[in-house]
Amino acid sequence: MHNQIIVRYSDGKILRGTTVDLFPNKAVFHLKDKDSGTMHEIEIVHLKSIYFVKSFEGNPGYQEKDDVERVGLGKKIKVHFKDGETLVGYTQGYTPGRNLFIVFPSDPDSNNEKVFVVAQATSSVSFV
Repeated sequence: MHNQIIVRYSDGKILRGTTVDLFPNKAVFHLKDKDSGTMHEIEIVHLKSIYFVKSFEGNPGYQEKDDVERVGLGKKIKVHFKDGETLVGYTQGYTPGRNLFIVFPSDPDSNNEKVFVVAQATSSVSFV
């Protein structure tokens, strides 16, 4: 199965495409660019986050709700990135010291299905 993802680098660069070999315990994966078809080798150490999306277009006008209670997705968490972005969602796998952890959005109507967060790109992480 090909996962649609948006890769955000720590330096602000963004790539969109599909992958079949992205796993939380691997340092490298491959992304097939959605427009050019070019295959990129992606090193997680250079990333901020990886968004698994329902569509590449999304809904730019949609305001995500972070006050929705969702059951079965773990503990509610707030992630502050070094670039100023804040992500609120749920996680089952956050442990300080891990390089990568998964956050499920608070809003079930979000275009994001889940987000892989690169710990070194965060300024703070707290349970709420």
